[in-house]
Amino acid sequence: MSKGKLIVLEGIDGSGKSAQYRRICEKLQRDGISYDHIVFPRYDKESSVLIRMYLSGEFGEHPSDVNAYTASTFYAVDRFASFKQDWGKKYLDGAFILSDRYTTSNAVHQGSKLPESELNDFFAWLSDLEYTKMGLPKPDLVIYLDVDIELSLARMRRRQQKTNTSADIHEKDIAYLTRCLNTADKAAAFYGWHRVPYLKNGVERNIDEKNEEIYQLILSELKK
Repeated sequence: MSKGKLIVLEGIDGSGKSAQYRRICEKLQRDGISYDHIVFPRYDKESSVLIRMYLSGEFGEHPSDVNAYTASTFYAVDRFASFKQDWGKKYLDGAFILSDRYTTSNAVHQGSKLPESELNDFFAWLSDLEYTKMGLPKPDLVIYLDVDIELSLARMRRRQQKTNTSADIHEKDIAYLTRCLNTADKAAAFYGWHRVPYLKNGVERNIDEKNEEIYQLILSELKK
């Protein structure tokens, strides 16, 4: 067996990641490129029960009520179950897997709970936990969608109104989301993620322009 390709799209809440992910899937289908898509967390699966309890506030009303290392294991277990149940064999047989979030989200969201001086140790621990100890595949490419806090919050509010949903403990905490953005900068540098900026010459970029950049990055990686 020869492993396939794992490409991850990452970004904080309100970065436009989900919309970009859908557009990329449509382009892959249009161009006849075979792929499997996965989305984390898997809220409809039993393996995400601790994630759902955490986000609904059953372990505390603030993200910091569950430390970075403990919360990371909640998400890691869901990924392990997904790999074993859904896409692992396909990946090991050579399939291209496109993921909406991955271990990368633990780096951003849980790393934001730690002092900056502890981040590199946490990033290294996280990689060792999921990629070495748990045996999950390491991404071939991580595409990180940059954003600012104002745009993130505005997009989240629109999404909540459109879907008639309420914010979870992450989305309610503006200071936490701000720390996530700062942590994402550090994670992108530490892991070597490819950043897609949201501004061009001080103006917010068009969604189609960013989507084409993302798509070309994916096509380039698939050719390697």
